[in-house]
Amino acid sequence: MNKPTEPAKSSRRGLVAAGLAGAVAALAALYVIAGPDGNIASAQSCSAALSAAASAKPFAKGEVAAFLPASQPLDLKNLTFQGPEGAPMSMADFKDKTVLLNLWATWCAPCRKEMPALDQLQADLGDPTFEVVAVNLDRGGPDKPKAFLDEIGVSNLTYYQDSSNGLLKALRRVSRATGLPTTILIDPDGCEVGTMYGPAEWASGEAKALIQSARGKSGT
Repeated sequence: MNKPTEPAKSSRRGLVAAGLAGAVAALAALYVIAGPDGNIASAQSCSAALSAAASAKPFAKGEVAAFLPASQPLDLKNLTFQGPEGAPMSMADFKDKTVLLNLWATWCAPCRKEMPALDQLQADLGDPTFEVVAVNLDRGGPDKPKAFLDEIGVSNLTYYQDSSNGLLKALRRVSRATGLPTTILIDPDGCEVGTMYGPAEWASGEAKALIQSARGKSGT
């Protein structure tokens, strides 16, 4: 039998190397998010979030039974959206603060239903070290969502928005935010503690216990 020629061997080695590189890239894509400047945010610095996820896991029950503690936390510091006056901002602006990031829209019925609970959660737990960050994704400008919030009496939440839906697309690229509402608990380092797909009664004692356990606190 003829031995493979040297060019054939090189070609095979190239294919194997390319396959390995592709596998590594695919794996990396699951656990990192690209920043606006194209830099990749590594999840290697998220060990504290992993510990917080373990602390929260026993509390994922009842009203928040669908909460999924992160087994390999995403670094989310580079997620971007707009502040109350439309100024660009990112999750890095919330450094040293635990954040419950909620993605919602007025056309999403479950989002509308859970908004009063998110507002109450902010009233009950909001302080310099914790904030509910509800980001509206309506494309038609702020008038409609702001009118809805006024109508239902939301007064404790700051208005954040992303009419470009870039935030949603960035999370979908890493298998998050498959639909609305999506809510992500993020630690003070900007790392994912866990994710909830679908609505929850966020003002419930069970939800507060889960959040407080992730923060290393007890009680509601």
